[in-house]
Amino acid sequence: MFVLSKSVKLLANNNNTVAIDIMQVVEQACSKDYKAIFTQWITEHDKMLRHIIAGFEMKSAIQEELFQEIALNIWKALPSFKSQAKSKTFVARIAHNVLATHVAKSVKTVKESIESEALEQKLDHSATPYQSLDKEQRQQRLASAIRQLSFEQQQIVTLALEGMSYQDIADVMDISTNLVGVRLNRAKAALMALLEK
Repeated sequence: MFVLSKSVKLLANNNNTVAIDIMQVVEQACSKDYKAIFTQWITEHDKMLRHIIAGFEMKSAIQEELFQEIALNIWKALPSFKSQAKSKTFVARIAHNVLATHVAKSVKTVKESIESEALEQKLDHSATPYQSLDKEQRQQRLASAIRQLSFEQQQIVTLALEGMSYQDIADVMDISTNLVGVRLNRAKAALMALLEK
């Protein structure tokens, strides 16, 4: 069996030896394929990622930072992707891992007052016709209620709202499909209670 070492010495024209890092060359060659896959996945799953992020974070500036962090983690994890898995599940799992870390950090910090959040929401949204205000208000109320759920309930609700199957949700959360159904029903009940307030 032939094994490549990390570097190979080549004889140059002037009889000096030059070391070439084989691993670096292989990584550069592979990164070209990864770049195309990464670009395709980010484009394909952009809307899903932004919806999931919005389910966990209200502020648009932090949402954008989280999107960048998720994209970076997808890039780093791309070499470990197994083609048997769905790209949507792979991307969603990475997003939820990043968001779990974000939520854990956020719990330790002091949250801003409701008035400043309401002001930021007003600044973030341009004026819309009256008909779309009702829809926007419902979406804001739903997003606010989702943020009040426990972390596990937030995860399962946001994935379900993205149209993921029970099996895909189970793969992302690393639980059984039966447990997905149980947790989703509990999350729906908790969400309905919050929305009725």
